[in-house]
Amino acid sequence: MKKLKKIPEFKSEDEERDFWDSHDIFDYFDVSKARRVVFPNLKFSTQTVSIRLTQSLLNALKELANKKDVPYQSLMKIYLAEKVEEELQPVK
Repeated sequence: MKKLKKIPEFKSEDEERDFWDSHDIFDYFDVSKARRVVFPNLKFSTQTVSIRLTQSLLNALKELANKKDVPYQSLMKIYLAEKVEEELQPVK
């Protein structure tokens, strides 16, 4: 069995990030002993943004959201996420 190296102490996250950019994780961890973990209460980081919409577009979004029984801002996020994913798909 391969002897694992000791992980150094880091003074900052930047220093740790730089370290892992230039070192192989397999020299420091026995990945065969890794276990899957679940973080059920972990929430995605979000950032507030402002966007100007025409009144008619906003009204249409609110109407659609009302029909789907979801908040209009949630519906906007769903639509944006779907479109971004679609645009990022490789051309077939």
